Amino acid sequence: MLTKYIDYQDGDTQLEGYLTYNETGAPKPAVLIAHDWSGRREFACKAAERVAAMGYVGFALDMYGKGIFGRDGDTEGNAALMNPYASDRTRLRQRINAALPAVRELPQVDTARIAAMGYCFGGMCVLELARSGADVRGVISIHGIFTPGNVANDKITAKVLCLHGHDDPMVPPEQVFAFEKEMTEANVDWQVHVYGGTMHAFTNPVANNPSFGTVYKEVAAKRAYQSITNFLGEIFQ
Repeated sequence: MLTKYIDYQDGDTQLEGYLTYNETGAPKPAVLIAHDWSGRREFACKAAERVAAMGYVGFALDMYGKGIFGRDGDTEGNAALMNPYASDRTRLRQRINAALPAVRELPQVDTARIAAMGYCFGGMCVLELARSGADVRGVISIHGIFTPGNVANDKITAKVLCLHGHDDPMVPPEQVFAFEKEMTEANVDWQVHVYGGTMHAFTNPVANNPSFGTVYKEVAAKRAYQSITNFLGEIFQ
């Protein structure tokens, strides 16, 4: 497995992605990885490596800017990084869309087969990528945030998979229903997989804060990654 950091731009902002792939054969499908609210840190990079181990190109994108990171457990600091994007979906859509041309320029990538997946805040990001009408095969929200902003959607062409913990306090059942209604009315090919007895951040082994609602759950994580494998296999056929 080969890995390297890739600089790319959103206007005047320099960003840094993490690329990983196996150097064999023809160009491969690529999966963008959108990080949680703490930035493009080890968890997002490991997710990109997991994608590469599946035979794809993994690219952990950067929503905040090169060298800008939060910290585990720093809720105030991480929220300060995330909120300018969560509250301004036009800005968020522009920032995540900046990763697409950067990835399409890579010789390792089959430019016709690109998807995106994201964790927590990153789940919000990839759903906004789909809502922006981006030309991607599919998006996967992993314990992500479903609520839309106040920006109108373009035509959604991506297939959508959401992996959600039923006991996630950040996305209560009424928000799940509202999202399903939004996707249905937009004629999207969508799925929502809901795991019982499961809270937010359930794929992150260091998540252990029940009072905040973030708790790792191994069985849900295994089920989620099996669903991710199945979904990527389907959309990249």
